[in-house]
Amino acid sequence: MHIQIFAAQWGNNELPAPVFIERVKAAGFDGIEMSLPLDAAERDDWTRQIADAGLGLIVAQWETVFHPTFAPHKQALAELLHNACAARPLHVNSHTGKDYFTPQQNRELLDLAAGIARQHGVPIVHEIHRSRFSGHPMLLLPYLEQMPELQLTADLSHWCCACESLLEDQPETLAKTLPHVRHIHARVGHPQGPQVADFRAPESQAALEAHLSWWDEVIRLRRAAGASRMTLTPEFGPAPYTQTLPYTQKEVSNAWELNVAMLQLLRQRYA
Repeated sequence: MHIQIFAAQWGNNELPAPVFIERVKAAGFDGIEMSLPLDAAERDDWTRQIADAGLGLIVAQWETVFHPTFAPHKQALAELLHNACAARPLHVNSHTGKDYFTPQQNRELLDLAAGIARQHGVPIVHEIHRSRFSGHPMLLLPYLEQMPELQLTADLSHWCCACESLLEDQPETLAKTLPHVRHIHARVGHPQGPQVADFRAPESQAALEAHLSWWDEVIRLRRAAGASRMTLTPEFGPAPYTQTLPYTQKEVSNAWELNVAMLQLLRQRYA
């Protein structure tokens, strides 16, 4: 199975396309995960430059989080997913639904995404994320029972803070969830937040080992299923994900440096 590791544009949005693409290549990533502009010319310019650089593309769709009510959220989701699929990425990572939408409303959004994926022939995976339909294990599990074909992005750092644990008390939850994972956001969370200050630090080792064990199991399951590819994106983010000092707001670590260090760890672990 081919392991591909992507660089998140999140936190690097201010960089022009040529500068960011060169930074990604120099670091040794296989591709870019990013939200694409809705303007077709701008979208196509990004995708052309990424392809010309020999990099893969995953499109991240997260803008629906700005629509707190159902009808605008659904309308935005449809527009954004069609736009994302038009770029012909490896897959689309979608921030779908809300934890306060009804199960029927979230199911309507998941069915909408499934139809768009079939129309374009592009897989759409739904991210485990706080405040989305998947923000807590007990929110997600009923959907997995009803929709066994549902495909997920595992960002389990969010469940760490939602459950205030490293999920050591929920092996059954993980056993039901991990077989649905097709993409991993390789960020390390902890019981009080979605991002440790530095995963290399001694105080972060328990959290790191927990996340590595989950990622290992996903890789094992995908290999056993005969999958040809598995994708991961190191996704340590900018402030306020990156912790800051009071008053000065100086960041205590550098997100890009952490993402490159995680790239190197993943390369060594899954080579």
